[in-house]
Amino acid sequence: MSSSSASTSTGGSTATADGSTSSSFWRNNSRSIPGRPTTVANRTGGGRPIGSGSSGASSSFQDYQDSVSDAWDLGDDEFCIISGVVDTRISKRASQTAALNVLKTHKSGVVSKSLANTRADTQPDYTGAADSELNQSVDHSQQSDGKAEDTECPRIENLDIQQPQRQQQYNANVPNDGVVYVNDHRLRQRFHAYPGRPQLLKLSSNVASKDVECESKYEKFSNILEAPLLNLIALKELSWSGVPRKMRAVTWRLLSGYLPTSLERRQTVLERKRVDYRKLVQQYFDADSRDESQQDTYRQIHIDVPRMNPHVSLFQQQLVQEMFERILFIWAIRHPASGYVQGINDLVTPFFIVFLQEAVGADKDLEQCQLSDLSIEQRDIIESDSFWCLSKFLDCIQDNYIFAQLGIQAKVNQLKELIQRIDGTLHRHLQTHGVDYLQFSFRWMNNLLTRELPLYCTIRLWDTYLAESDGFAVFQLYVCAAFLLHWRDQLLQEKDFQGLMLLLQNLPTHNWMDSHIGVLVAEAFRLKFTYADAPKHLETKS
Repeated sequence: MSSSSASTSTGGSTATADGSTSSSFWRNNSRSIPGRPTTVANRTGGGRPIGSGSSGASSSFQDYQDSVSDAWDLGDDEFCIISGVVDTRISKRASQTAALNVLKTHKSGVVSKSLANTRADTQPDYTGAADSELNQSVDHSQQSDGKAEDTECPRIENLDIQQPQRQQQYNANVPNDGVVYVNDHRLRQRFHAYPGRPQLLKLSSNVASKDVECESKYEKFSNILEAPLLNLIALKELSWSGVPRKMRAVTWRLLSGYLPTSLERRQTVLERKRVDYRKLVQQYFDADSRDESQQDTYRQIHIDVPRMNPHVSLFQQQLVQEMFERILFIWAIRHPASGYVQGINDLVTPFFIVFLQEAVGADKDLEQCQLSDLSIEQRDIIESDSFWCLSKFLDCIQDNYIFAQLGIQAKVNQLKELIQRIDGTLHRHLQTHGVDYLQFSFRWMNNLLTRELPLYCTIRLWDTYLAESDGFAVFQLYVCAAFLLHWRDQLLQEKDFQGLMLLLQNLPTHNWMDSHIGVLVAEAFRLKFTYADAPKHLETKS
């Protein structure tokens, strides 16, 4: 025991130099029991347990947490034993420094004297004597005279206990207004109350703060994209949660594998690939004659393209439809194993929108955009880049579009088994009413949810698809599972086949935002993490 300590301890009491006796939480019993409130006579004046109400002691976790608030009491011994563990000791100097730092943090967080007084109306205290004693022991420069300014020094132990007597003892004349702001301030103080707790983040809905957040993300993307040799793994990790609009075009080119990671080679590759596409157009689309299969392919494309997004005037422009016809026809000719399949036309749309946005500017409204206002060179760039990115994008799911579309059928069966394991109630509800998974999820798999989501939500979803390290073919299954589970409550309310199919084919996603997609892919990631590497989960129970 250090000579600086003028106290001797017997059992759970400590005799101080002035002859008073105080109980210490750390020395209360030979065996400390977590959760049991500690009696500190000199702090409460009545010997009742700290944190307890007038009705008696409580064994709740909150009371226990309050009972340890005197861990850094300046009246403790030079070293104090922690919870009965004899070998673990805390120096008085270290504990005093920690306590002062915490209290200083509380004090600096008080915005103004009036705010502190108002907060004092809503926060409790044990007695005026306890308040005065603590203020005197922590800061000798402050004298406790019962005035309102004494409450500017927050205490660790009185942040969570509800005792309305505080208002009668102090600050009787403070008006009770600004309740919402006071509660918010108390919440922030509570997060600062205990050492080791994370600070409450400041959340703001104003435009300026959002701009700062966006600028921060722009800077991260710029640092990665401008590197001489791009770190593709870092780009995927950053893009998984969404790509800023200004950075999306170049990011998608890189994530799809269209552009090389070397900065100095990118422009050369772009120019060469764009020239190659123009040659493909001349060779296949502008050919003088086509065989019967090619003519049938073009006829089907020519029928499907005008039906695509009929409610959006942009896609009804003649130049846009001709551009889509060329892209789809050349892709079908270059992939004879699958050829053109209805639904692939929807997969061109996100790439087209992203590269058109790059051409007209990130702040322009595309709904009123006229493609004829762009130069021929700009239109050629949009078309060629859309074609090459689509080709790269479909490489990992090409089995979805071969004869009989076996890839989609396999994924539909996997979705059925997955939902059966995750939510047996929903699965049985669908089966009882005769709803087959193929009837609604085939379109989800074939069109990658482009028909189920608003266009801007599809683009946000594809940020994550392109950022998937092992391709999005596997991840798409879990996105569809999470998407179906999202509508669980509404589906269970439908009691017949007709109601279920009407809901599943017309899901109310028209008000969805990027935040909904963020939740959707997060849930899909959780499901993938749980089931993707556990194939036994996807086997039907015997």
